Amino acid sequence: EPFYPKAGGGRKPYPLETMLRIHLLQNWFSLSDPAMEEALYETTPMRQFARLTLSAPIPEDTTIMNFQHLLEKHQLAPAILAVINGYLQEKGLSLRQGTIVDATIIHAPSSTKNEEGKRDPEMHQTKKGNQYFFGMKAHIGADAESGLVHHVHGTAANVADVTQVAELLRGEENAVYADAGYISVEKREEHENREVIWQIAARRSTYSRFNKRSVLYKAKRKIEYCKAQTRAKVEHPFRVIKRHVSVVQLSVVSLISKGVELNIPSLGL
Repeated sequence: EPFYPKAGGGRKPYPLETMLRIHLLQNWFSLSDPAMEEALYETTPMRQFARLTLSAPIPEDTTIMNFQHLLEKHQLAPAILAVINGYLQEKGLSLRQGTIVDATIIHAPSSTKNEEGKRDPEMHQTKKGNQYFFGMKAHIGADAESGLVHHVHGTAANVADVTQVAELLRGEENAVYADAGYISVEKREEHENREVIWQIAARRSTYSRFNKRSVLYKAKRKIEYCKAQTRAKVEHPFRVIKRHVSVVQLSVVSLISKGVELNIPSLGL
């Protein structure tokens, strides 16, 4: 609120709550600024959600864009995310006992056919399996019980997942869940004094040599199955990100890279 324009001699600004609700709608439905303005004219439920009456003026696309730039300029997304997480904790929806960490690659155009004639310097190439990808990574920390996202961090695609774990933890969890890409994370210097149980998925090769009818093999499979059940809770926010990017190719990429992560808290709600 301290950064939002105050009423003065010029045109009266729209209510802050209205602009925030419009920003959420824009992210949920993957709309450009002009499309968001048009949707507010044509879709009554959206107008009602934004607290706009039938007689109220509709924000222009430039106003919607400027609000997004305001969030970016003052790095307000982390503060908003903290408020949302505080509210969820009050309601008992975030238990803070465990965190799931994971990362996903967000594709970006690798073409140099643009105004500057070069690739985006914030994006990099990485190899996953036998495929090469160009873009960024979204690193997520989610509550192990509810699956609600509490931390998000953006890096270039070639940054190793295991190096970003400290950015995704709340500091109060007693367990951390992750896939096999995070093996040996507990040995890193930044986690030396962290008293948590590291529930990291084992590579199948570590137990596939056992007899499949043996008690040891069955026990190991059961343990890994339980770990996977918890980790699966991060797939929902990743699915929403992927869907959003497929509709508006670079909108999430540019938002995460500049720290405007307001769309991320909305994924778990």
